[in-house]
Amino acid sequence: MDIIDKAIEFENRKFKFITTSDRILASREAKDLILSLNEIYKKSKDSNIMDIMKRLTVVKQRIEKRLKGKPLTA
Repeated sequence: MDIIDKAIEFENRKFKFITTSDRILASREAKDLILSLNEIYKKSKDSNIMDIMKRLTVVKQRIEKRLKGKPLTA
């Protein structure tokens, strides 16, 4: 259950990324956690794990949205 603890800690962390590289590292960490939790979920089918994965996905999407930036208008 160490992965679940890491995922909850990551979710509760304050996301104040100064540099782009910090955002990239956070996005990769979120992806790794989601994939690891998915492997556990495949075996146990625990709905709590699915809820954690959904919340991490929302956090990851916010980080990636910030990475992409605002679209340029013509």
